[in-house]
Amino acid sequence: MRRSSLLVSSFVVVATLAGSGTRASAQQAPPPYERRELSIPVRDGVHLFAVALIPRDATEPLPILMIRTPYSAANYLRGEQPPANLRELAKDGYIFVVEDIRGRFGSGGDYVMNRAQNDPRNPPGTNESTDTYDTIDWLVKNLPNNNGKVGVTGISYPGWLAGVAGVGAHPALKAISPQAPMTDTWLGDDFFHQGAFRLTQGLEYVGGMEGKKGGFADVPMPEHDHYEFYLRYPTLDSIARATGIGRLASWIDFRTHPTYDAFWQARAMQNVLTKPEVPVLFVGGFWDQEDILGPQLGYAAVEKADTKGWNHIVLGPWFHGGWARVAGDSLGPIAFGTRTGDYFLANIERPWWAYWLHGKGDGRFPEAIAFETGENAWHTFDTWPPPGTKEMWIRLESGGRLVVQAPARGSETAGPRSGGHPAANAAPSAKAAPPLTPSRRPAVSPSAVSAQTHGPDYDSYVSDPAHPIPYMPRPDDGSGWRTWLERDQRFVHNRPDVLTWESQPLGEDLTIAGDVVAHLFASTTGTDADWVVKLIDVYPDSLPDDPRMAGYQLMVNADIMRGRYWKGFTKATPIPANTVTPFTVDMHEQLYRFRKGHRLMVQVQSTWFPLYDRNPQTFVPNIFDARPGDYRAQEHRVWHTGKYPSHITVGVLE
Repeated sequence: MRRSSLLVSSFVVVATLAGSGTRASAQQAPPPYERRELSIPVRDGVHLFAVALIPRDATEPLPILMIRTPYSAANYLRGEQPPANLRELAKDGYIFVVEDIRGRFGSGGDYVMNRAQNDPRNPPGTNESTDTYDTIDWLVKNLPNNNGKVGVTGISYPGWLAGVAGVGAHPALKAISPQAPMTDTWLGDDFFHQGAFRLTQGLEYVGGMEGKKGGFADVPMPEHDHYEFYLRYPTLDSIARATGIGRLASWIDFRTHPTYDAFWQARAMQNVLTKPEVPVLFVGGFWDQEDILGPQLGYAAVEKADTKGWNHIVLGPWFHGGWARVAGDSLGPIAFGTRTGDYFLANIERPWWAYWLHGKGDGRFPEAIAFETGENAWHTFDTWPPPGTKEMWIRLESGGRLVVQAPARGSETAGPRSGGHPAANAAPSAKAAPPLTPSRRPAVSPSAVSAQTHGPDYDSYVSDPAHPIPYMPRPDDGSGWRTWLERDQRFVHNRPDVLTWESQPLGEDLTIAGDVVAHLFASTTGTDADWVVKLIDVYPDSLPDDPRMAGYQLMVNADIMRGRYWKGFTKATPIPANTVTPFTVDMHEQLYRFRKGHRLMVQVQSTWFPLYDRNPQTFVPNIFDARPGDYRAQEHRVWHTGKYPSHITVGVLE
């Protein structure tokens, strides 16, 4: 038994990065930093605990670079040296400060997960933004030899905290860098993706964070196979009762607010960080397993009001926080021939802070910097998504064929409403087609064996909640959490409950850039369904120079959408049975080159377990209250006709 791997993974900049500090022996020279533990009062009388590393040999006043965290400031800065991820920055000279947010570890007050600006659980007049403001005010007045300039950064949860630091910013705050921030935990970050509940994250992470007041609770999980553990519990209610998770505040919030209501919208960073009060550098990974949407959505929101050129984004070929943890010279087995993480730290992040906090450099930063996987090179852009792309459809056709073509004019589409990042908009209002004729309405029993049917108009499969598709190869012992998005998808290829379309080998390179959005026209014998869509790069069957990659199926983009939100995310609506209905699945952004000789593949399925809970496939008002009898096997059809052209839209760089 051990602590949940998901919780450990979320300590992105704590244990792994902080473990390199060493204590000097009596024979060694004095350490270059003085380590101070601080008690910082904020406006309601609560004291927040922080640790500062102050350079001893500074010849001039230095700026303060701060991280606020729920993961223990004392653990982050437990030695007398900066942790590994800060050492590149340390070359320019900073006072490093890490602070526990209220209610965590050494800080007073009560902890609230993803605290809203005006949450009624907040003490009057306080929130994470005001706590940051009060902390900065105290630091510039009390830390010795500081130059009155402060920056706030952080990855994941600390990334969200860095973002809200820019709301009502203190005059001494000169720049922020939200990195992999949990911007919107309902739309596409930690706890839900377009309505589908992230079961493992909701149980293991929440249990670890809230199961013990002020610290980390042990969340025992079986060593051998997490899939088997979660499969024992047929409903969310049954696992909540068995594990005790149902008593914790966040699980109560999940159950009470299953839709994208005002509760979640108030916690979404893009709804409060709506303009750049200070320069902003968003950072994210294209293969981020936890907060892939956060930096993309945060950047898009701020960009609408950026009149000073202060809003910037960096996107690389990384898992969650990977740029601060590894050299970044590969993505799973795929070698880049360059150390992308090291490049970011030395050539992007270091100059950014040097300019805004030290006044060094010319301050000319590209609007966007992104790594093009496949070409394996960095590119800069004046806007993001890049200008000059041509909209193309990756169209699903009969016979399992996949075709890249110009958009079909005059046909129905299930696209998102315009304006900003696709996920920033609710699913489009859509009108279902008339019901299918009775002769085309198959009856599917709960015990039906999964099978596929194919025709000129549609392909179908039976999805059975009792036999869900694993999201990573089994056994899942938790060790592959960081890298599951780049796993070879052949482990589910040709399953009867996974539909597959594949292109011919490409005659030339194809580079996609910007938003990737799936538009499915589908029907079901049930009244609810989940739609998982994957865009995959299939390597050639023969690769003499690298035989291990022959036939490899790499997910380039993928995500899930809960069908009950086909009319909008703020209200669940039954899917009309046996009726062609449009669904939009935001698959997020990408900059990727499919190489000549590779094939494109699209997979569609309806379970991704146990990362996501199982959809009953019969409509119930709240899936958190669903009973075992509500979960039934159903047949799902994906249509591909002139009237119902299921496809994925991408931008193609000429």
